[in-house]
Amino acid sequence: MKPSVAIVILNWNGKTFLEKYLPSVLATTYSNHSVYVIDNASTDESLVFLQHFYPGIRIISNSGNYGFARGYNEGLKAVEADYFVLLNSDVEVQPGWIEPVINWMEAEPDLAACQPKLLQYTDKTAFEYAGAAGGWIDQLGYPFARGRVFDVCEKDSGQFADKARIGWASGAAFFVRAHRFREAGGFDPFFFAHMEEIDLCWRLQLAGYGIGYCPKSVVYHLGGGTLPKGNHRKVFLNYRNNLIMLAKNLPAGKAAWVIPFRFALDALSAWKSLLGGDFTYFRAVIQAHFAFMRWCVGGSGGALKPVKKGLPLAGYYRGSIVWQYFVRGRKTFAEIVH
Repeated sequence: MKPSVAIVILNWNGKTFLEKYLPSVLATTYSNHSVYVIDNASTDESLVFLQHFYPGIRIISNSGNYGFARGYNEGLKAVEADYFVLLNSDVEVQPGWIEPVINWMEAEPDLAACQPKLLQYTDKTAFEYAGAAGGWIDQLGYPFARGRVFDVCEKDSGQFADKARIGWASGAAFFVRAHRFREAGGFDPFFFAHMEEIDLCWRLQLAGYGIGYCPKSVVYHLGGGTLPKGNHRKVFLNYRNNLIMLAKNLPAGKAAWVIPFRFALDALSAWKSLLGGDFTYFRAVIQAHFAFMRWCVGGSGGALKPVKKGLPLAGYYRGSIVWQYFVRGRKTFAEIVH
């Protein structure tokens, strides 16, 4: 029998997305799969809609809006499967999207997590921001992806047609072995949302496991559905969580200079935005820095299993994408990573 796969969608007031994208999920051809919706205490008609139109979908109700990280951690306690596929509610999938990924992961037992090719729902010829063709991270902790550097998303011209080991897999369509997810302690619940999948993949790599990109599986992601780009909360979480991730996973000697340097670069970005009239962005970055310092003092972050400190084994760029992008004008992955 094929390994069991649980497709798990986290929902918070996402009735519109469920209406639009669930039909493609339910057309999945993989023979041994089930579909779950974890609901983060929605106040719209999401659950009524699911119960009426999709009674076969298993609903797990959280008692509050726990965000992406804790929301999945809590809900997955009630899910039993060999593999979890954590799928955003605004993702359209193809009928045979699961088979290529599971076949590869079954053939290579050290792979703990994997992602499909992510293309834009609104332009299916272009890579999508949230993960494109697999995530990387530079030495200063800036995440980017094959096919997406900062806000530049490349057209898909077959440049990432081969399977690859990467640094992190996108949380928009995140395949993970259930027992590896649980061994690692799941997502860091303190993160709430943003960066939690990068942090988990980093920890999995440090524990000796691989992260993969499988281009034979293709999904289309709308993106920005819960917190739109430029939202104060989104900016705050991205900056705060990125610093926490560096503090958790970098060797102490490297963290000692990377984090202060990042503070300086973040401050430069914040002041640039303020001079450009964007006070919301400026305030979010400053608040993120203070929140990070409080985290350092309080030692918060969840009961996560300790791992050996070190750098990721794959998907790690030893240069600076800030330098390459803004100073040298290199906008694509191939121009930066040779």
